Amino acid sequence: MRPEAGEVRVDIRGPVATIVFDRPAARNAMTWAMYDALDAALEQMAGMDDLRVLVLRGMGSHFVAGTDISQFVDFTTGADGLAYEKRLEATVARLDTLKVATIAGVQGYAVGGGLALAAACDLRLCTPDAQFGVPIARTVGNCLSMANYARLVAHFGVSRTMQMLLTAEFMTAAEALALGFVLPLADPRAFDSRLTALCTRLAGHAPITVQVTREAIRRIVARFDAEGDDLVTRAYASDDFREGVRAFVEKRAPMWKGE
Repeated sequence: MRPEAGEVRVDIRGPVATIVFDRPAARNAMTWAMYDALDAALEQMAGMDDLRVLVLRGMGSHFVAGTDISQFVDFTTGADGLAYEKRLEATVARLDTLKVATIAGVQGYAVGGGLALAAACDLRLCTPDAQFGVPIARTVGNCLSMANYARLVAHFGVSRTMQMLLTAEFMTAAEALALGFVLPLADPRAFDSRLTALCTRLAGHAPITVQVTREAIRRIVARFDAEGDDLVTRAYASDDFREGVRAFVEKRAPMWKGE
């Protein structure tokens, strides 16, 4: 059975646009259709000269709990995984290269692809229940694109990124705050008003300064984006990846073989 498609909703009010990931029954885990809709929305916004701020947020109590793993059932080769990572990276890069300030409004899980989207935003406002992570070493047995590895290292440093990925543990909102990854935590009751106030402030700033600053930092981070197609292909071509997907769908612990 294929996953319910979900929806990506766009709300534009003056200089501020909001993209809402709407699939709360699955913690807003992204389907292919949702990624396509997100990409189309970002392409539309790239041509909006009057836009100043973009907010990404999830419907309900979570941001984005990654990509829906059941979609990986049909993957049979490393090329399938490479195509997926390039597809995801193209969308994240489109977000990364927008000419407006971007904010991730994070409640609950920002996991896997959700963390990639949050990390590609300029600012992150979250509630105390927010959790960040990429638990693929424990769950599915795949890997990230080199660009997404680079984003995490740029935010957290080598040691903390390695710890998060190898232990497959989640980073709490309090720790993310201590590392400077998120803004001061928002009380859930004041979350919307904090987001609105932040959008108002950013929308009033010099647009060219915002554009140049975003691009300058993007170029610095991009310097660490080395070639890694061979690594992605190896992970997605492995028997362990196929076992990880089967185990996830069957709701059991995977039996890793290192093959």
